[in-house]
Amino acid sequence: MNSPITRRRFLGQASCAAVSSLPILSTLLNLKLAGTVAAQVPTSEYRAVVCLFLNGGNDSFNMLAPRGNDGGYAEYAAVRGDLALPQASLLPINPQGYSGPQLGVHPGMPELQSLFESGDAAFVANVGTLLQPVTKAEYLAGSKPVPLGLFSHSDQIEQWQTGISVHRSGIGWGGRAADLLHSLNSTQSVSMNVSLAGSNVFQTGNEIFEYAITENGATELAGYQKQWQAGGSLNQIRSAAVDGMLAREYSNILQRSFARSERSAVDAYDLFTNAIAPALPPGASFANSGSPLLVKQMQMVVKAIAGRAALGAKRQTFFLSLGGWDHHDEVIANQAAMLPVVSAAVGGFYQALVALGIENQVTLFLASDFGRTLSSNGRGSDHAWGSNVFVVGGAVNGKRIHGSYPALYDNNPLDTGRGRLIPTTSVDAYFAELALWLGVPKSSLPLVLPNITSHYNLASAANPVGFLPVS
Repeated sequence: MNSPITRRRFLGQASCAAVSSLPILSTLLNLKLAGTVAAQVPTSEYRAVVCLFLNGGNDSFNMLAPRGNDGGYAEYAAVRGDLALPQASLLPINPQGYSGPQLGVHPGMPELQSLFESGDAAFVANVGTLLQPVTKAEYLAGSKPVPLGLFSHSDQIEQWQTGISVHRSGIGWGGRAADLLHSLNSTQSVSMNVSLAGSNVFQTGNEIFEYAITENGATELAGYQKQWQAGGSLNQIRSAAVDGMLAREYSNILQRSFARSERSAVDAYDLFTNAIAPALPPGASFANSGSPLLVKQMQMVVKAIAGRAALGAKRQTFFLSLGGWDHHDEVIANQAAMLPVVSAAVGGFYQALVALGIENQVTLFLASDFGRTLSSNGRGSDHAWGSNVFVVGGAVNGKRIHGSYPALYDNNPLDTGRGRLIPTTSVDAYFAELALWLGVPKSSLPLVLPNITSHYNLASAANPVGFLPVS
């Protein structure tokens, strides 16, 4: 074989073969497939998706809630009890082509409200993990299978990142998409998958995995300076030693693989650092030293996008994670502190994309473990199922509620108990829309999302959900 088999690649391939009962997944091990799929991509323009993951399970029915006197707010207030936001506090939105109850956005999210009203953001209602569509009667009778580890943080986080709900997997749908599309990028030194949240499942593929950075940029080898003569004596010694080690040819395969990995890390650091070095144009800088971490991370994503030409990137994914959303108590107070940070970061990010003139080529999407119970446990809410999310970008079919916003009254047709709502849009369809827009051909969707045909007809002329244009 001409290409060395790394430990990560071997384990990734072995894991895929071991856990999958779907033969189609094993075709990802054919390295020629990526080039074949990339050749089918309908557009060569730059495109990127940005995943913002709220770890812990966001109480999304306070992020997007009924506000009208049409009975919607009264229904919401009755079922939520002490978790209901005051009617007058909800920020009004006026979705197009929508016939449900009047809706409002959490009072701490004015930037998201503005993006929605301008047509640059949309909501996807009641999304969740599903093996197949299921009714309340089928769920209660146990006559149809449901996702593994339903209501479990670890299982549902994994499933929102893999798109696989029938078994556990360490390979994410973003990683599988990158396996197919990475050859569109002219340079492979820096992965098309860039993470500001360390190692993650979403961006882990069979061949491609994440390039982890911080809000300050790439991380270099400890004590190593390329221009080591300028450093102190200890750094001189360390750097000279590393250079000598990397320059050697090793007969031992493990030593050789380690040296190649270290050399790749040094080269990736140099490439990424130089790519983000140029100053951003006016309007593209929105973070300062006093900004919350999420805002600074968003700013670093903007720098990476601005440096896409230097990185040789035609396709990129970014992963950001914000923890602390497991609000079993004090939902009102916690969201009042945390949702404004999300809104400000997303709003600043989009305005920076506009300043770069690339807002139509980048789509940000929200994800979280699951929704939360509509009923209160006494100032808090517990693990549930269906959840509301938002998408932001110039290409987004905005100012719309995609999917079906559910009835919220107690014991409604989707309520499995305490307001744990059965999702009406599967994560498979949600992610398929993003994968198609990124460039995955429709015929290759089952390689990225193995269960997609349970929720979407591949022969359909329409997109799975409708929040992005048909490629």
